[in-house]
Amino acid sequence: MAWPVGQGSCQTDRSGYPDAMESHISAADAVQTFEDMIERVRSRGDVFVVEREGEPICRIEPIAPVRSTVRDLVRSLQGAPRPDDGYLDAVEEIAQNQPMLPETPWER
Repeated sequence: MAWPVGQGSCQTDRSGYPDAMESHISAADAVQTFEDMIERVRSRGDVFVVEREGEPICRIEPIAPVRSTVRDLVRSLQGAPRPDDGYLDAVEEIAQNQPMLPETPWER
């Protein structure tokens, strides 16, 4: 298929896909080729900048996977507010007032 796109450039840092292309496309052409455009984004990691009258309006690109490390978790927890004095008392009271679990019908 001949793509009605402007200049393209290789891009690998944002999408994570090798040899992903960034293409500029008019809004009218994007409407006509939307299904194929989305497939290229999904399968190849291509990025499209949609323009109207030559002005960039939006970018259609793969959603980058969320990557977190244990270090990120530690930083988040360190930055979280400390619970007040009554919080642990409330948690302990809730835990103590939980009903007992029924005996399991399965053998151990």
